[in-house]
Amino acid sequence: MRKEIHPSYGPVVFRDRAANHAFLTRSTMSSEKTVEWEDGNTYPVVDVEISNVSHPFYTGTARVLDTAGRVERFERRFGKRGGA
Repeated sequence: MRKEIHPSYGPVVFRDRAANHAFLTRSTMSSEKTVEWEDGNTYPVVDVEISNVSHPFYTGTARVLDTAGRVERFERRFGKRGGA
């Protein structure tokens, strides 16, 4: 790798504000804000809006669209399509 062209890669805390959940990982992101982690060290913290803890797909609260109801509503409004 060429020197001085890549961003620094180090430990960063990502904090999901919606779920009040944080996790420590390595990233190239940086921040002026810092937080003291469970191990006693201070790390930069990046606030995110959504993570696996609050995302509907991972939490099981995702809504399933009623496609059959949508088709029926369309057919009532515009009539059924003529068969070939």
